[in-house]
Amino acid sequence: MLPTPSGLFFSAAARGQAPAGVLPSWNDGPEKQAILDSAHAAIDQASPSYVPPDDRVATFDQDGTLWVEHPIYTQAMFALDRVRVLGPAHPERKNDEPFKTVLSGDLEAVGHFTEKDWTEIIGATHAGMTTDEFLDIAKQWLETAQHPRFKRLYTELVYQPMFEVLDYLRASEFDTYIVTGGGREFVRVHGQRVYGIPPEQVVGSTIVTEYEMKDGKPVLMRLPKVFFIDDHDGKAIGINLFIGKGPYAAFGNSDGDREMLEWTGAGDAGGLKMLVHHDDAEREYAYGPAGDLPDTKVGTFSVSLMDDAKACGWTVISIKRLEAGLLLRVASPTPGTDSPR
Repeated sequence: MLPTPSGLFFSAAARGQAPAGVLPSWNDGPEKQAILDSAHAAIDQASPSYVPPDDRVATFDQDGTLWVEHPIYTQAMFALDRVRVLGPAHPERKNDEPFKTVLSGDLEAVGHFTEKDWTEIIGATHAGMTTDEFLDIAKQWLETAQHPRFKRLYTELVYQPMFEVLDYLRASEFDTYIVTGGGREFVRVHGQRVYGIPPEQVVGSTIVTEYEMKDGKPVLMRLPKVFFIDDHDGKAIGINLFIGKGPYAAFGNSDGDREMLEWTGAGDAGGLKMLVHHDDAEREYAYGPAGDLPDTKVGTFSVSLMDDAKACGWTVISIKRLEAGLLLRVASPTPGTDSPR
C-alpha cells in the first residue's frame, strides 16, 4: 500500500498551521543546527560572518528541493499533457519522435528523453502564444493536475520542512529566491501562492520572446527557441544576471545544483550549502547513491556529488534517517484543503 503524502508533504493551504517553535518539523541534529548557526552568524553584527540585510540572499532549487520531482518533473508532466491536448491539431506527430513516445503514455521511456527531445517538446507546447496566454494555460493546469502516485495536486506535494526554512530565513531578513532549471514563467504562476516567493524573485530557464502588436495591443510572443538554461553553471550565471549578488545560503538536491552551491560564499568559507538526498522509497522515492532508481535522469544525485559534498563540507539532508536528527516529522494536511489557495 502506498504511503499517504501526509507522511512527508503538506498542503499549501495548510501552511502556517504547523506547531509553534523554530523549524518544528526538523528533529534536533547537525542539519537543523547548521541552519540556526548560519542564520545567527549572518545577523550577528559581532560575527565575522555578519551579512548586511541588503546582501542576505538565499537561493532554493525547486524540483526535488521544494516540491516532489518524481517520477518526472512537474513541468515536464505539464508539457506531456499539452502534447496530448494539441494532438488532434497535429496528427503528423503520431509517428514522429519524441511525440510518438509521449502519446503512447510510456512514462518510463519519457524519463530517458535527451535534452534534444525535451527541447522539441517545449518548443511545441510552450511557444506560439503570448506570455499571458501561457500563464493562463499553466495556471489552469496546476489547479487540477494530480500526481500519478499520490493523487494530490502538485501544488500540495511540497516539503513542509523547507517551508519552515524559508520562513525562518525571511524572519532573519533574508530575501528568498527560487533558482530552477524549470521554466521561469511556469514557476511564476504558483511561486508566490505556494512558496511566498514573488515573480521577480524567480530565476529560471526561458525561451525567446518578441515584442509584437496584436489586435492593436502590445504583447510578448513566445518563440520555439531557447534563450537561457538555468541549470548547472547556468545557475551561477543566472544568479549573477538576475539577482546581482551571490547567495549566502543555497539549497539544492541534484548535480544540477552543484555550481550554485560552489558559487555560494565563493571565496569565503562562510555561508550555508545544503543538499536534500532522496533516499526514502517508502514515503516518497529513493534516487541517487544507493537508491532504487540509480539510472534516473530526474534529479540526478551522483556519487561524485556526494563526494564533493563531503569534501566541501556541504550539509546533506537524508530524508530516510529520521532518528538520526535529519528530515523530519511533517504535519498532516488539514481536512478540507485539497485545493490550493
